[in-house]
Amino acid sequence: MTTPEPSSAPATESPAAPVLSVRGLGVRFRMRGGRHIAAVTDATFDLAAGECLALVGESGCGKSVLASALLGLLPANARTTGSAVLRGAGPAGAVDLLTADERTLARTVRGRRVGLVPQSPAAHLTPVRTVRSQLAEVLREVTGVRGPALPRAVEAAAERAAYPADHLDRYPHELSGGLAQRAATALALIGDAPLLLADEPTTGLDRELVDRTADELRRHTDDGRALLMITHDLAAAERIADRVAVMYAGRIVELGPAEGFFGPAGPRHPYARGLLDALPERGFTAIPGMPPELGDLPDGCAFADRCPRVTDLCATLPALTPADGSSVACHHAEERVDA
Repeated sequence: MTTPEPSSAPATESPAAPVLSVRGLGVRFRMRGGRHIAAVTDATFDLAAGECLALVGESGCGKSVLASALLGLLPANARTTGSAVLRGAGPAGAVDLLTADERTLARTVRGRRVGLVPQSPAAHLTPVRTVRSQLAEVLREVTGVRGPALPRAVEAAAERAAYPADHLDRYPHELSGGLAQRAATALALIGDAPLLLADEPTTGLDRELVDRTADELRRHTDDGRALLMITHDLAAAERIADRVAVMYAGRIVELGPAEGFFGPAGPRHPYARGLLDALPERGFTAIPGMPPELGDLPDGCAFADRCPRVTDLCATLPALTPADGSSVACHHAEERVDA
């Protein structure tokens, strides 16, 4: 069920006309006993053609729920608010992904206007069919390729995702996690959808394949398509992202250019800085404490209990506001990092 919500002001917009405009997106799950869990709250961003936005954060922060909302793949106990408008030229037109019916999503959006690299690829592959037959089916449906050209098109689709041709006749249960990931990526890239959602696209891959997959996704973007990459892999995000959005406890707490985020100045939000400091090459310093339960969020800043800068101001919820070229939800965003 979707209900309207007042639009939020966009934060650190992409420079070109957006393919996707998300305003005030919220997802709440109704649990037994009437309890609600706010998995995503007031997410607002634009994503332009030719741009990669990396959505990063710890497990359970709401990243994958946001992607599922965009594709209409939430469970029945989910309630969404806000809007997520996918724009298109010609007869395709604009569609609000949060209010579109299942027929529209299944026939004209998923796989055609929006591609998905799923977080759990094995669960999205048909278990009783080989990878070759699944690639062939998607090629026929999405691109119309048939006849003598189809076998070569299948091999080209596999090669694009570094999926080995001598494994095309294997079934999903015969694949390693990395091979399943590459098969899912190959399926998602067919048709060159204007928007690609890649949910942990480098899971299970060694560093060489991570870089190759990231570079292919970047080429997909450089050809004029939009990419929303949900990832724990900050090295992959640094390699290909134009902007970075950091989620914590269901909210975007920082949104800005990747160059600044990964550069000498670094991010402005203490949580975002903590994510970088936890990397082996940057000190390997873990963020103390644990994220709050999404069903029991505080009234103020959700990061306050783990934050070295916490003051009485943090008892009130900070808004996402401009700060040094980015948008940051922190009362202390303008303070010096080493303060």
